[in-house]
Amino acid sequence: MQNTVSIKWLLARLYEPDLIVADCRFWLDAPEKGRQQYNESHIPRAIYMDLKEDLSAPGSTHGGRHPLPDPEHIAKTFGRAGISQDDRIVIYDDNKGMYAARMWWMLTYMGHTQVYILEQDFSAWQQAGFPVTDEQPVVVPKTFEARPQPQMVADVEYVRQVSGRLSDKRTSATDDVDGANAGAPKTVLIDSRAHSRYLGLEETMDSKAGHIPGAVNFFWQDVLTEAGTLKSAEQLEEHFAGLDRDAEIIVYCGSGVSACPNVVALKQIGYENVKLYPGSWSDWISYEEHVIATGEEK
Repeated sequence: MQNTVSIKWLLARLYEPDLIVADCRFWLDAPEKGRQQYNESHIPRAIYMDLKEDLSAPGSTHGGRHPLPDPEHIAKTFGRAGISQDDRIVIYDDNKGMYAARMWWMLTYMGHTQVYILEQDFSAWQQAGFPVTDEQPVVVPKTFEARPQPQMVADVEYVRQVSGRLSDKRTSATDDVDGANAGAPKTVLIDSRAHSRYLGLEETMDSKAGHIPGAVNFFWQDVLTEAGTLKSAEQLEEHFAGLDRDAEIIVYCGSGVSACPNVVALKQIGYENVKLYPGSWSDWISYEEHVIATGEEK
């Protein structure tokens, strides 16, 4: 499954009529910076999609720091941005592909099949001497048909059940618990945050440190090369070695954003049953009754 395209691929097709380019640059510590940088300079024809305004629902008690909007709201947002199911979409950011992957996941979740992340980032595009502009395109709203794929999502109730099954008596993700869950799908719960956050040694974004019991750690940046491209299939196979291809894989991070590059990478090498827990750690800790694990899983 090809989920990325090169900057040369985009340059060659930049003005094809069915191609839409989306700029998702964003910085959590400076929420206005992405749009400001877009206004100053962006890839020609690119529209701007803001993490908070366009790719998240308003925050509430539960749902995490960047809640997933409902399908109808997502469809209206993409339609207002001039996107339809018939368009090809190429998405970029300047953040190692993290926010681009969030939009990629949302479009894929909505049933879009021609969506790609630009390898490397906007800075690489500029450094290559490719064209940039400060002109903003005229956006003609379209109808975006919602075709949500519920198999791509794990909600908090389901993650709670999985966590209990994985952590009870410290069983592995592929072992049964005293036969009580015979017939239940094999499940792996992946935490995509930095290892120190997974261990509970520090927490840079949320109010509580640790991880969801039963989760294993695969830091999302480890799927990238030093140049910022997705690693080769062989490298990704080695990185995810040990994961059962028949297993159900649930991926989370802090707020459902940096988990998305792991989803992209897993899908790239043929893992089919991959789900995102959109609320992620920030949603998990919003429930006082939830258990928090620290240290390595044994």
